[in-house]
Amino acid sequence: MARAIKDLHGQSCICNCHDDFSIEEATIESIQRAFAEDKLTSLQLVDLYLNRIQNLNPVLRSVLEINPHARVQAEEADRQRRSNSHHPRSFLHGVPVLLKDTIATDDKMNTTVGSYALLGSVVGWDAGVVEKLRNVGAVILGKVILTEWYYFRALETHGSILCPADYNSVVGLKPTVGLTCRAGVVPISSRQDAIGPMARTVVDAVHLLNAIVGFDPRDSEATSETAQFIHDGGYKQFLSEDGIIGKRLGVVRHLFLNTLNRSTVSTFENHLELLRARGASMIDDLNIPNIDIISDSIRSGELMLLQSEFKSSVNEYLKELAISFVRSLADIIDFNQNNPELEKLEEYGQQTLIESKRTNGIGEKERKAAEYLEKLSWDGFEKKMKAYKLDALMTPNISLAMTVLAIGGYPGISVRAKYQRNGMLFGICFGGLKGLEPKLIEMAYAFEQAMRLRKLTFSGFKPVQSCNEDLS
Repeated sequence: MARAIKDLHGQSCICNCHDDFSIEEATIESIQRAFAEDKLTSLQLVDLYLNRIQNLNPVLRSVLEINPHARVQAEEADRQRRSNSHHPRSFLHGVPVLLKDTIATDDKMNTTVGSYALLGSVVGWDAGVVEKLRNVGAVILGKVILTEWYYFRALETHGSILCPADYNSVVGLKPTVGLTCRAGVVPISSRQDAIGPMARTVVDAVHLLNAIVGFDPRDSEATSETAQFIHDGGYKQFLSEDGIIGKRLGVVRHLFLNTLNRSTVSTFENHLELLRARGASMIDDLNIPNIDIISDSIRSGELMLLQSEFKSSVNEYLKELAISFVRSLADIIDFNQNNPELEKLEEYGQQTLIESKRTNGIGEKERKAAEYLEKLSWDGFEKKMKAYKLDALMTPNISLAMTVLAIGGYPGISVRAKYQRNGMLFGICFGGLKGLEPKLIEMAYAFEQAMRLRKLTFSGFKPVQSCNEDLS
């Protein structure tokens, strides 16, 4: 079925999309099928997404900036496909990808981590994950919004993948720390920072993960340690509808179910029954030792340690920038104080940055805090997993990810589980030990296929009148 659209330059183009292809619910594999059947080009796909951004962004305000070279990259992908149609290519070849505004790109886009202090700075090189994406032919479409300086300034830095994925009806896959390169990503903590995919489906998340994992000399210590976890043939081999059969799942209720309404609790119980029916062994009502301390970043020492790590890591990042108005955390604080109309940090947020500035590196106190967090992880999550020979722990929504997975560098995956009456999503999170991505993928995919809950949202917006609106 041919369909005429307008690109951002007002020119008509034809998308010969067949009836089972929908831009609103397109997956990476459906896109590649359309490419292979000459029903769609990468350039047409980019224009479709750019028009969709113009339709929705005035309301959602989620896309900060469009890559001015996106259409050029798409045209190059189309040229490569035409010149050698039988050459095997990555699933991401010619597919548009949006990056969080913390991931550096060596192009005309900004990398600001949501702060005006970094507007106009130039990194001068691609982040490790961007380099890998370009190498497989992905089209870098633009940058998306985040809470300023992650959410570090407001006591929580743990859910930057799983939390937005959970709230936006997509799949979030937080990999083992070091499985993906963090070089070129605005840092907070080398112990906890992880780069992972958010995508429409588990399959799409897996394709993205396959593209970005692996050793990188710019993050050599972390990526070399996790190289043992990377599987030959990639992670697609773990996409099985029978992925729940034989799995041992620990169910964590303490502190988590108490925050949910009766309907959601009932839904969670139904999900447990589904998992049992699909062949999982459930070890129910497990408690994680010292969860009250783990959940309190002050009592655990995590906040104090993060503040020290943030100062040293962000200072190092800023010094390496090719161009920047700020070169240290102190410069950032001064910028915030001198530009209150731009940097509308709440009082606590600014104070967190000030407290970080007052730290003096990683000393004995910080080393002891790091050792204590390791002990909390071992005595809690890790010991529980090994004692019960579990493949994963699971909780309703992303509660488990907020701290437990973060402080130990463990992987997790969030999948949709129910749409509530107000339209908000209720999801579940599977968390595992380091390197257990294959098992988490198996379970998440099998659960997703059993539930098939994906709903089309924001389909009723009317197109904007102008195709030339500045989205940056």
